[in-house]
Amino acid sequence: MRIETKVTRLLGIDLPIIQAGMSWASSNAALPLAVSRAGGLGVIAAGPMYRDDLAATIDQVRAGTDRTFAVNLPLYRKGVEEIIDLLVEKRVPVLIASQGGPKKYLERFKAIGTVCLHVVAGPEHALKAAEAGVDGLIAVGGEAGGHPPPELISTLVLGRAVAKSVPDMPLILSGGFADGRGLAAALSLGAGAAQFGTRFMLSAEARLHNAYRERLLGASISDTLVVGRGLGMIRVLRNRFATSMREAEEGGASEEARRALFSASTLKAAAFDGDVE
Repeated sequence: MRIETKVTRLLGIDLPIIQAGMSWASSNAALPLAVSRAGGLGVIAAGPMYRDDLAATIDQVRAGTDRTFAVNLPLYRKGVEEIIDLLVEKRVPVLIASQGGPKKYLERFKAIGTVCLHVVAGPEHALKAAEAGVDGLIAVGGEAGGHPPPELISTLVLGRAVAKSVPDMPLILSGGFADGRGLAAALSLGAGAAQFGTRFMLSAEARLHNAYRERLLGASISDTLVVGRGLGMIRVLRNRFATSMREAEEGGASEEARRALFSASTLKAAAFDGDVE
């Protein structure tokens, strides 16, 4: 089966489905490899990975398929310059960059033929990235898990605004998509693909702790909270950590106190150890 769009032509994939780069869930070869083999774009999440682990993962994916894959790189991560050097050395076919401006990396990757997708949170950022010379955009709406845009504008509104602001740019929408109907909605708004995150976390290849997967499966549409404003805002499942953060924010706790609370819990504890609270 093939669905052809600007995005599938740009990336050389069969289906307009992008697997989001998710720390721990796709910080491995298994999930990106499975998605790319199936005709979508598999994405390695480089955010929490050590350099050597990332290098080995890229090699594993490349050895397992001749299909396109990507590496997602948050530009704020510690040691980002070293990781950029590695990705250039490995000549990754697609780079998805987030949490920073494209001028930091664009020239080096364009020189080696890497397709550069940049994550944006609105029309203004989209125009700047397009003018800088990126090959495509991923617009993330407020429904997104992980890092939504600060204004929490819905994907429906934000996606259409971005599509109108850069009509000739290959566009991927992200945030709140979980099935084929969501994909159809993204395409109808003017995008060439949809990015799916949480849905892929439930696949066996994500290799998450069963307690975490069961918590995801049992969650309703109202079971998330957005916390961490000013600290790296995130949408997370409603749990002890999220509730404590919300109470601290609404209670006027100092930034120092909120930062201490924010940094005391880690996603890795849930993903690997099954501590879903």
